[in-house]
Amino acid sequence: MAVPFRSPVGLVSGPRGVRAVPVDGSGTPKEVVRPPESLVGVFPPVYPEWLGDRDFLVRHGCRFPYVVGEMARGIASAEMVVASARAGFMAFFGSAGLTISSVDEGITAIQSELGPTIRNWGANLIHSPQEPHMEMEFAELMLARGVTNISASAFMRLAPAVVYLSAKGLHRDANGAIRRRTHIFGKVSRVEVARPFMSPAPDSLLMPLVSQGLISDQEAALARQVPVAGDITVEADSGGHTDNRPLSVLLPLILSLAAECAREHGFASPARVGAGGGLGTPAALAAAFAAGAAYVVTGSVNQATLESALSPDGRAMLALASSTDVAMAPAADMFEMGVEVQVLKRGTLFAQRGKELYKVFRTYPSIEAIPDRVRSALENNVLGRPIDDIWDDTREFFLRRDPPQLERAEADPKHRMALVFRWYLFMGAQWARSGEVTRRADYQIWCGPAMGAFNEWVKGSFLEPVENRSVVQVGLNLLEGAAHVTRVQQLRLAGVPRRPEDLEFSPRPLR
Repeated sequence: MAVPFRSPVGLVSGPRGVRAVPVDGSGTPKEVVRPPESLVGVFPPVYPEWLGDRDFLVRHGCRFPYVVGEMARGIASAEMVVASARAGFMAFFGSAGLTISSVDEGITAIQSELGPTIRNWGANLIHSPQEPHMEMEFAELMLARGVTNISASAFMRLAPAVVYLSAKGLHRDANGAIRRRTHIFGKVSRVEVARPFMSPAPDSLLMPLVSQGLISDQEAALARQVPVAGDITVEADSGGHTDNRPLSVLLPLILSLAAECAREHGFASPARVGAGGGLGTPAALAAAFAAGAAYVVTGSVNQATLESALSPDGRAMLALASSTDVAMAPAADMFEMGVEVQVLKRGTLFAQRGKELYKVFRTYPSIEAIPDRVRSALENNVLGRPIDDIWDDTREFFLRRDPPQLERAEADPKHRMALVFRWYLFMGAQWARSGEVTRRADYQIWCGPAMGAFNEWVKGSFLEPVENRSVVQVGLNLLEGAAHVTRVQQLRLAGVPRRPEDLEFSPRPLR
């Protein structure tokens, strides 16, 4: 049954059922159809560009309904964003966890390469409960630099910075339609979090922005008539921050909610809903599109590409992972809250050691209360350094970055212990980025099960060696494969028998 998905396909009915044959542009079979067979239908071509929501492509200037996700600490590097945007993908710079000056450097590098006309890229605003001022500083920088796409992730409720970016610059065009200066992509994994993103911004957040002179009365009035986010990314079982939700359950719920919010608030159309998490093979992408996703988002698979800021050592570790080589570990940015992130398990003990730190944090009120035996085990087997030395480095860090954290640590011994343990979680990601091989067992590499599925799919192909994995080749092959799987499924629904090998799509160099 193997037929090209970029060409029309005819359905021929005969004594043995329905079969597929190539046809030309007019629908004429390219092979002889013998009586009593007859041509009963023609399927048009299937292109990767057509798999998602075409409004998404028009709105954001993309060729493909494909988003390269914002892997934190700059792992989704400026180089990755530039390559992806030029290929026609949407791409987000991994700004989470970076200083404002580092984010500015990355944005400047991207803009200098892409220029002012290429707009299918953006940056990541991550919820920072320990440093809430960082959110507003990031928003101010994005507005100053003219970045028009923002992926807002890890938010459990709307925050002023999100509403500020969404409302600032709202205006009506010559036809009276409301236009945005900044497009928000709300990344969600819960219905209760998604609803506020799909609804107009509340006055409780708009009016303080007006009173501070950050937005005008007119912008606030327009913000009451549009959803905070025009695009919603459903985050399923992904690397990093995740609720480990199954996409097949979560995506239909959020799609239904988008339609409900549009009816409730009288929007002309519902928010576009994309899918991320667990997408590492053509079949996975095809399933997400078939379920209604306007676009797809990949993350883990891009972390092992040439443009990733992860160290070559870390990329090599990812290339060996299977779908079960992942584990949950405490999150550095939300350690005290018990929030976890999904990380690579194979070749590193980070998850196990991070959980040991959290257990000690929950058990004792302060560093001084930790028994000598337990403290010695932590220093020798987990932290790799004396706690006093770590505190000296931590204190120096926060003196430069966020002095109020030190004031709180002086008054709250429990917070001081949290800052020390967060040092290890923070450094785990740093060691993985820099390739500190003496601390390989402490690498924190964000990773979901899609990485293992991808590795299994590319086995034996040109994408198996890490040195061939460019972000563009990975994306193009996933999309081409998804189009192939979609065509096979169309023919199956039309009654054409399917063989197991028909679903196979082996990666190949694409342009």
